[in-house]
Amino acid sequence: MGLAGAPPPRTASNRPRNKELNDLRRAPTVQRERSGPAATKRRTGRCLPVVIGAELVGLGIPAWLVLGAGGQSRAAVAAAVAALAWSGVRAARGRYADRPPGDPPGVLSTTGDWLLLIGVLAVLRTMTGDSADPATAVVALLPGLLVGIAIWGVRRLPWPGWQQRAVRRVLVVGEAPGVERAVQLLGSRADHPYSVVAAIPVGTTPLECEVQVPGRLAPAPADDDASTVLGGAFAHDADLALVVPGPQLSEERLRRLSWGLHDGGLPLSVLSELSGIAAGRVRPSAAAGLTLLHIAPPLRRGPQMVLKAVVDRTGAALGLLVLAPLLLLIGAAVRLGSNGPVFHRQIRHGQHNRPFTMWKFRTMVVDAESHRAQLAMANENDGPMFKMRRDPRVTGIGRLLRRTSLDELPQLLNVLRGDMSLVGPRPPLPDEVSRYDECELRRLAVRPGLTGLWQVSGRSDLSWQETVSLDLWYVDNWSVATDMGLMARTLRAVTDGRGAY
Repeated sequence: MGLAGAPPPRTASNRPRNKELNDLRRAPTVQRERSGPAATKRRTGRCLPVVIGAELVGLGIPAWLVLGAGGQSRAAVAAAVAALAWSGVRAARGRYADRPPGDPPGVLSTTGDWLLLIGVLAVLRTMTGDSADPATAVVALLPGLLVGIAIWGVRRLPWPGWQQRAVRRVLVVGEAPGVERAVQLLGSRADHPYSVVAAIPVGTTPLECEVQVPGRLAPAPADDDASTVLGGAFAHDADLALVVPGPQLSEERLRRLSWGLHDGGLPLSVLSELSGIAAGRVRPSAAAGLTLLHIAPPLRRGPQMVLKAVVDRTGAALGLLVLAPLLLLIGAAVRLGSNGPVFHRQIRHGQHNRPFTMWKFRTMVVDAESHRAQLAMANENDGPMFKMRRDPRVTGIGRLLRRTSLDELPQLLNVLRGDMSLVGPRPPLPDEVSRYDECELRRLAVRPGLTGLWQVSGRSDLSWQETVSLDLWYVDNWSVATDMGLMARTLRAVTDGRGAY
């Protein structure tokens, strides 16, 4: 059941012997030149010396200048040692290793590396008896931290052609249901570097997804498993085999398949049953020959929670202060645009299902809620959330405010009071919550936000299940660095206006 025209699967009864078997194992290992995305991807490693050099220079030269100005003897030597130690710490912690595009070390990771550098240099200072002033040394190292963060930001920018260079051409291997799931999920999102080019199903079950099938594996383990997969990868220029384990792809069969693929030069990834977990929360380890995946619990307390609260309150206060003239202008436009109050107050449910009063600029007629039942059949959302693209209750100025999300600005008051956060899931209405199942109720494990993944991923254009999936991912994987990235992406989403109605 291998490639078209290939011999039938080999089992213990017709297994090739000696020279035939050796020739079969050697055949797929022939290396080939790639002119497509895989070749370009290898060329992206050329930027690594630039990154390392920038970090060495960014820490070494300022450290030399600061230490020299402070009267430190052998300032150049000390700066060179500090720069090399900085590069060593970064390398030891895997900051220069291959990572998924758009996912270089974050701000908090860079800060952690810098703090570790200070500890390493403090130990060296004690061992060598150096008399450098600790305060001066810390100041000398500070530019290195700023350069590291700046490089992280630059690497996250959408450089022209980066996505094309970073694409991984994936060959999916597994039983039909697992292959269908992997192909569907990878094809439904564009925020990852994996492009499915073909699939090698196990068994004879046909695939419903539209993907090339260059061959199939037999239901039982066979000696041609690796050659079939390598042949499919060669035919479609795949540079990664994504294996979906299952009853017909057991541990021992997967182990032997990995030997053949690695001997043939094809990298292998195994799809885990775990989903919705950020890679930073997963730590692999080994015990008694077993591969263990340790999953860190979601952040619910600790320094990052304190920092999030400080950022929320400070950001809301500064926002209200800076935006005060704009808020007054919008309030006047709402009041003159239609009869009724400037603000619309609405009961929403927040963290731990606690109700609170949410503030918005009024974008609908005064008696909008009384007309909602009449429009129930026109709901364009497939879940408990009510959304209608051309809602007749929306006023003229209200459409503009919704299009630009300016109607949400009064929620800064809710953030200042602690009912909401700057970043979090969308705050639901009581009647929506009454129809939540256990999974959807988990959205209320954190404070709702003024913006969030829902806001930057399409808003009302998303289906209910997509909205819930995004919110649940945030609930389990949020961090201060994630919040900062979402706030930066919010500006683009607001400017674009897609899905806002």
